[in-house]
Amino acid sequence: MRFNPAMTDTLAPTPKPGILDIAPYVGGKSSIAGVAEPMKLSSNENALGAGEMAREAYAAALKNIHIYPDGRATKLRNAVAEHHGLEPERLIFGNGSDEVFALLNQTYLTAGDNIVCGQYGFLAYQISAKACEATVRQAPEPNYKCEIDGLLALVDDRTRIVYVSSPSNPTGSYNTAEEIRRLHAALSPDVLLVIDEAYAEFVSEPDWETAFPLARHAANVVVTRTFSKIHGLGGLRIGFGYAPLAVAEAIDRIRLPFNVSVPGLEAATAALADEAHQTASRDLVQTWRPRLTQAIKGFGFDVLPSVGNFVLVIFPDQGLTAAAANEHLLSKGIIVRGVGGYGLPNALRITIGTEDQNRAVLDALSEFAAG
Repeated sequence: MRFNPAMTDTLAPTPKPGILDIAPYVGGKSSIAGVAEPMKLSSNENALGAGEMAREAYAAALKNIHIYPDGRATKLRNAVAEHHGLEPERLIFGNGSDEVFALLNQTYLTAGDNIVCGQYGFLAYQISAKACEATVRQAPEPNYKCEIDGLLALVDDRTRIVYVSSPSNPTGSYNTAEEIRRLHAALSPDVLLVIDEAYAEFVSEPDWETAFPLARHAANVVVTRTFSKIHGLGGLRIGFGYAPLAVAEAIDRIRLPFNVSVPGLEAATAALADEAHQTASRDLVQTWRPRLTQAIKGFGFDVLPSVGNFVLVIFPDQGLTAAAANEHLLSKGIIVRGVGGYGLPNALRITIGTEDQNRAVLDALSEFAAG
């Protein structure tokens, strides 16, 4: 067809079906007008930042940033395998675990397929699935927790992937090891079960277990982790998945060759060895999570049980609403996360910060509750 300049007002490149129906992901707010250094408690970042070992490795890597990274992430691959007792050839590395989800969706979803996840499942699962022209089926979470029977009720012959966040963001809930095993046993072998364990290092409940052992012996289980939380490397975007070898090899066919940066690889490798920083980060959360929960409940607001490095506060629909609380916190220089995009307009998610930050949050919410 010959190009006709007169048609330029009516013709333009058109995204494939469904793309313009996807709501873009909106990250946690990071600034307040007129406030030079606000307290950012909106993105579940590590309040202690990155550890010294990771920062030193990052700085040392600067001399090599003109060189392409190792496409196989060999150094980090071996370090992760040793740290967690995994087979290195079964690891998938990504630009955050978000990219691992996107790669799984690209590899296994076609138009008309579907994924199943919980009502409050991480939005990244859904965005990349819809980009593959798949549909998203969300199981109700009446108690703010992913229910196994609810997930299974939505699985059909076009389901290709079931996603479970354990622990879950933004609710802070988790599924027990028994529940995860029951879910896996009920799925057809051709359905991939993906268990997102981004907040695993903060869990202390005895009935929670990592799904790594399940994945080792199953042909359809993938477990994902991130360096953004316990290791404080959110800005470097490093995540990984532990998958059956056939899954890892299939993903390697479409994974872009240099998807993880040189400084990121070096810092993540060093972070794994920094046990002191991991312990300090975990202790901070496990000390302040119950304190924040108890104090905020004392102000008259509901706080969901959480095993992550955050708490989800539920406010009344009228009067002292989440929106009003958010505005009050912003006026005090504190940024938290509204979660209306998850269907929770009456809630705010608050990252557990340093002692000073946590006390500032409690002072602000106490004032809000009294006012």
